[in-house]
Amino acid sequence: MLTKQLLKKGFLICALIASIPGIAQQKNAPKTIAPVNPNAAYQLPYFADADRAQKVKELFPIVEKICREYAEKNHFPGYAFGIMLDGKLVFEGSGGYTDIDKRTLATPQSMFRIASMSKSFTAMAILKLRDEGKLKLDDPVSIYIPEMKGQRLTTDAPVITIRNLLTHSAGFPEDNPWGDRQLAKTDAELIALIRKGISFSNDPGLTYEYSNMGFAMLGYIIKKVTGVSYGEYIAKNIWKPLGMTQAEWEYTKIPAAQLAHGYRWINNAWREEALLHDGIYGAMGGMITSVESFSKYVALHQSAWPVRNGTDAGPVKRSSLREIHQPWRFATLNANYKYPGGRPCAQAAAYAYGLRWTRDCEGRETIGHSGGLPGFGSNWTILPEYGIGVIFFANATYASTSIANSMVLDTLIRVAQLKPRQLPPSAILTQRRDELVKLFPDFTKAETSGIFAVNFFADYFTETMKKEANELLAKAGKINKVTDVVPENQLRGYFIMEGEKANIWMSFTLTPENPALIQAYTIRMIDK
Repeated sequence: MLTKQLLKKGFLICALIASIPGIAQQKNAPKTIAPVNPNAAYQLPYFADADRAQKVKELFPIVEKICREYAEKNHFPGYAFGIMLDGKLVFEGSGGYTDIDKRTLATPQSMFRIASMSKSFTAMAILKLRDEGKLKLDDPVSIYIPEMKGQRLTTDAPVITIRNLLTHSAGFPEDNPWGDRQLAKTDAELIALIRKGISFSNDPGLTYEYSNMGFAMLGYIIKKVTGVSYGEYIAKNIWKPLGMTQAEWEYTKIPAAQLAHGYRWINNAWREEALLHDGIYGAMGGMITSVESFSKYVALHQSAWPVRNGTDAGPVKRSSLREIHQPWRFATLNANYKYPGGRPCAQAAAYAYGLRWTRDCEGRETIGHSGGLPGFGSNWTILPEYGIGVIFFANATYASTSIANSMVLDTLIRVAQLKPRQLPPSAILTQRRDELVKLFPDFTKAETSGIFAVNFFADYFTETMKKEANELLAKAGKINKVTDVVPENQLRGYFIMEGEKANIWMSFTLTPENPALIQAYTIRMIDK
């Protein structure tokens, strides 16, 4: 009797447990199988020309000639330059003097003040602190500089953020050349200037206007967050990991034989410009370095491309470097831009984070920055998709080195016939191409093939597709070859069916589903 009662109670307990939500389902539920990662087969873009490095090398004498003649024409006392390819300094050169009185020859180890090229180091430090969770780019500046609170042009202005400072969109007036003379100002002097009230030219977030003062504020924010000066933070967290041993903020710490003196060409003679000490405005333009050391920094930026799997070597995440490179604030559209050789090619420009971004009529994208101070001019430019870059330093006031760099890059690309990286077609693009070709031209059983997205047959009609395809096929003749997919990205591309008399061009776009299905389709005739 007792046994029967216990069994009855046990049955009731089991029944109660089974009735608890989720328990009964778990007991008989099939094992969950993780879906296959649709992105697991990602392939890196690559350079198709195996001889590109040799082709570039053969042009080094022309590069040296361009730099030398440009320096002589523009009265540069001394200069140094470098060519970067795939993260390596593959060619360097120099000419003239870093100290005219002592006849000190310029070398790739000579240390030039690089002026506003310093800004990207400050921006990188800010992004590194963001990645570490120590600040947010959309934080109001007043969190770190309370004296900024309430300062604005109009009563309906939004607050100024760190992002505004990074992109020259805080509403501050363009401050060249005033800012160039502020390098030695102290933190206290910057705060005193802010406390007196800032004269705005615009409300924040409306337009691009270059502001050295904004980057001085970023330097101050770095100190407020880290407890050390921007210079010390950058030296420890960027220069040192990169091995930039020839880099300084204070010119008095540089060996005399390495320090480039600055000059201005006036009345057909060089006049030496006074070097300014390191101060809070150095965050916008105070860095002093050599081509050899700076090349390691350029290599870091080049290493961000292409996007890929694998561990980040640092000192800043590759994704953050690519974020720094993006065109965050539109600056100009130069419809009449011409390359130094006279070739017209419209160019759009924007400001990234401490860097300039351009795209020209040929689709070339450049990342880099110029620098100009009394006594100095500099520029560095990379084309991420070409894996190539240039550096040029000179010790003449506002030396326009960007023109020479543009000449060098255009020459290398055109003469060596360099091409950007090619993106291999993803496996799913190739699969969908093959499936489309099998259905062509009659699209029999297309609606039950399982390769089209739910929207497809509401937007494209089988009979219309069949009629169009057969008409094109009649004009093209026998199809002799179907080309590989030319991808625009992982889920969009086109291919060509090469016919006896003409070619048929077919493009398609896939959905974000797993597996990705065809959602859009275009077909047309093209000449052979």
